[in-house]
Amino acid sequence: MNKRSINSHKAPKASGGYAQAIEITGAQRILLVSGQIPVTADGRVPETFRDQALLAWRNVEAQLQAADMGLKNIVKHTTFLSDRRHKQANSEIRQQVLGDSEAALTVIITGIYDEAWLLEIEAIAAA
Repeated sequence: MNKRSINSHKAPKASGGYAQAIEITGAQRILLVSGQIPVTADGRVPETFRDQALLAWRNVEAQLQAADMGLKNIVKHTTFLSDRRHKQANSEIRQQVLGDSEAALTVIITGIYDEAWLLEIEAIAAA
């Protein structure tokens, strides 16, 4: 699989470790990861946004690994935030987790299914 970042000069520049578009060629498998929540396998929810975000990303990674993929295989992800005040921390944590692996990105500020959850992350991966 080949993944190419596309950032047209005719649209606003992407900032903060993502691409405006991703072109995938040669992929043989696509994985759609349902929204991963900040809950441990035994049902615990961390209190801080940082801990919740890191856990949600670990849960995304666990689903990818179950399909013999990793974070570098993500081509698109959507993060749902419960509150706008988490947007800066969310961006920093996402960049920490994904490093230099760019993907198409959408962040939505909305109500979350469970009020204890401060975010939810869904992803599309290709291999």
